[in-house]
Amino acid sequence: MQYKDYYKILGVDKNATQEEIKKAYRKLAKKYHPDSNPGDKKAEEKFKEINEAYEVLGDEEKRKKYDKFGNMYFQNGMNFDPSQFGNFEFRRSHNGFSDFFNMFFGDYGINLDDLFGGRFSGFKTGFAGNNAMRGEDIETEIFITPEEGLEGSEKTFTVRTESGMKTLSVKIPKGIPEGGKIKLAGQGRPGIGGGPNGDLYLVVRFKEGKYKLEGNNLIRKTEIYPWTAALGGEIKVEAPDGIIQVKIPAGIQTDQKIRVPRQGYGKTRETRGDLYILIKIVNPRYLTAEQKKLYEMLKATENV
Repeated sequence: MQYKDYYKILGVDKNATQEEIKKAYRKLAKKYHPDSNPGDKKAEEKFKEINEAYEVLGDEEKRKKYDKFGNMYFQNGMNFDPSQFGNFEFRRSHNGFSDFFNMFFGDYGINLDDLFGGRFSGFKTGFAGNNAMRGEDIETEIFITPEEGLEGSEKTFTVRTESGMKTLSVKIPKGIPEGGKIKLAGQGRPGIGGGPNGDLYLVVRFKEGKYKLEGNNLIRKTEIYPWTAALGGEIKVEAPDGIIQVKIPAGIQTDQKIRVPRQGYGKTRETRGDLYILIKIVNPRYLTAEQKKLYEMLKATENV
């Protein structure tokens, strides 16, 4: 049998990322799928070859073993005789893949531990069928508040699918970062020809809630009265760890910030950012007679 160059089959470089490999596979699989080429035997064989290549390169562990095996012993097209490595029994698998694939990755193939004296770990695999194709993965954004991310919470959301709107429930991992992804297995596009569904990936984005997130820092707007701003004092502020006392320096202005260390966003206290109290000076809506009199006295001193 001949050594197969799975990279060449998918038309990707040996340093290709998993995303590039997946993209190349999807493009070729759609082009050569039997449903798109009824009665075309060449297209059917090409489709099988593409699936075989992706079965190996699309799996990090299989790809690692394949790369190591190929780099050490073979080049594409070279004849391969397993008997040169010892007395190994090989029985053909019925998964639609080539003898080369089944020699190393099939149900009855060679254990790579035996073949190379433990330098690789053997493993087994199965396949859904000759014409089966896994459904595409879907990515969509989910918006949460910083407090939902801090606490770790369960969130219900609605996503549009090919069959209509679907309501799903997802657990938000505590401390998940901006842009972090949550995987919902089997919730992507349906498979073709009996293949498994793809997965749904939720990309986390933050919206403003009690706090606004900036990196790992939390911003909390806090209103104070003019006399507190002018004279200074202490106020109570809700922070991630509970109510805290915050000292207000005399003469503080609107939009100035007061930093509270290690009360920001993060999975653990050690990885948290800081909390910033964003000061907003507001006037009271209603004044007592005494307060009004004091304001009038202050006003009278404006031009003094």
